[in-house]
Amino acid sequence: MSRKPQKGYFVKGHFVAEGSELDLQLKAELKGTAGATKTDLKREMEALQALGTELLTLRSDLLARLQLPEKLQEALDEARRITNFEGKRRQMQFVGKLMRKLEDDTVAAIRAALDEQRSGSAAEKLALHQAEHWRDRLIADDDALPRWLEQFPDTDTQQIRALIRQARKDAPPEDKAAVSQGLAPRKGRAYRELFQLVREHMAHAQAHNEASSETHHEEPRP
Repeated sequence: MSRKPQKGYFVKGHFVAEGSELDLQLKAELKGTAGATKTDLKREMEALQALGTELLTLRSDLLARLQLPEKLQEALDEARRITNFEGKRRQMQFVGKLMRKLEDDTVAAIRAALDEQRSGSAAEKLALHQAEHWRDRLIADDDALPRWLEQFPDTDTQQIRALIRQARKDAPPEDKAAVSQGLAPRKGRAYRELFQLVREHMAHAQAHNEASSETHHEEPRP
């Protein structure tokens, strides 16, 4: 079986394989970065391969917005399907080679999309933490409910009162042995439903505030 010819070109009678260190050096010279050492080039290759690995975690909507070259997109899809460690490693090396062919603005767009996803994850974690804090306050302190209703007046008062009452009833007695072992006590259904109610109202309020802010900042039409 004949081997597939390697892509590349000839310089002064010598064959230069595409993606090789010599290829990168020659391209660096064309870009005016001839002073880059082999270590610098290797570091750049590794950084782009790592960036390709991060692309595997990017949300589908953000990935679609990038409009990556078809060959790179297919390589990423294949990498997701591979479960064998060595096979995945080789595939990611191939992804890294394709990444090195991208324009600088495309690489910058990839980094921006990954940053956007990280920021979104951080915001989601903060929102969950705030909802947990409100739930615990509502269960532990009678004065917390009036403050909640002041901020979220659309809440069904009877529903939230019933959930708070039931969550307090369902609260298990403190198990010192379990606490010493780092085991969290089991929570009842009302405890979980109260968290869901709190989370939904907070998310709705946030979406409403963001929509109001966008409307406020819209430029008036002539």
